[in-house]
Amino acid sequence: MKWALIGASDIAATRMIPAMRELGHEVVGVMSSNAARAQEYATKNGLKLHTDNLQTAVSWDVDAVYISTTNDLHKEQAIAAAKAGKHILCEKPIAIKLSDALEMVNAAKEAKVVFATNHHLRCSATHRKIRELVTSGKLGTIFSARVNHAVSLPERLRGWRLDSAEKGAGVVLDIAVHDVDTIRAALAADISEVTALTSTQGLGTNGVEDSAMCIFRMDNGVLVSSHESFMVPYGTTSVEINGSLGSIRATGVMTQDPVGEVVLKTSAGEEVVDVGDRGNLYIWGLQKFVGAVNGTEEPAATAEDGIASLAGALAVLESAKSKRTVNIAEILKGAGL
Repeated sequence: MKWALIGASDIAATRMIPAMRELGHEVVGVMSSNAARAQEYATKNGLKLHTDNLQTAVSWDVDAVYISTTNDLHKEQAIAAAKAGKHILCEKPIAIKLSDALEMVNAAKEAKVVFATNHHLRCSATHRKIRELVTSGKLGTIFSARVNHAVSLPERLRGWRLDSAEKGAGVVLDIAVHDVDTIRAALAADISEVTALTSTQGLGTNGVEDSAMCIFRMDNGVLVSSHESFMVPYGTTSVEINGSLGSIRATGVMTQDPVGEVVLKTSAGEEVVDVGDRGNLYIWGLQKFVGAVNGTEEPAATAEDGIASLAGALAVLESAKSKRTVNIAEILKGAGL
């Protein structure tokens, strides 16, 4: 496939371009709102084309665009790409408002192009194995789950994520949105209710939260707790799922790298589970995207998954703001969904 990058981002340079090239894809060019940055980025990453004009970028001879700009810009860029007939892989959250997300997805449907959300965690071997164990019934009836995604935000990313609410800053839209997707995928269930607290503990400014704790009730009755933070340099991320016949404890798995351990505990004792091929999770996600473009399978995370994860994150923010339990139905209804 041929790709245009919409956004001269760190994740595109460090993760997506290498994965695309390993698969034999061609990354044609990059668009950035800053012309000098676009040129510098293109030179550094060996790209033929660069521009600061969105319409120019979507007019290039490419099959798809990868959008990794600030969250507030995704709507305009995705709709422009759809109208130009380009398939779309969009970073999470796919928008800041659900109504915007719905417009983006509808534009892609109207143009008959694939729209996928780049929820990379569900592409890793560890998370695929967790889903397999749950689906297999080895845990029996699932009662509860817990996600610990408290990390230290790298220095190179400490820009708009910490101070620009209008761009979608904060730990909720950056990390909790991933955790919502993780639990939805692992439990094959949707969130029905959210109760949450957020806090600014040292990094966030201008009212932007850098820490959150959430409780989710899933529509199948499972209760889930989560902790998200930019403020924890020495913690260990984890996912735990508890059922009537067994429990999963997965440590070090909320990461972009193919690492971590999955342990299954049942009446037979504890075993470290072989998760299989620990390949590049971005490559796995791209392969699923190509399959979707070819009409043979769905993306790893669909447009609908992107909408659901955004709805969950917005419910977290609303719960923390209003100091009450928020029903997802009210969030969806407010967006006309």
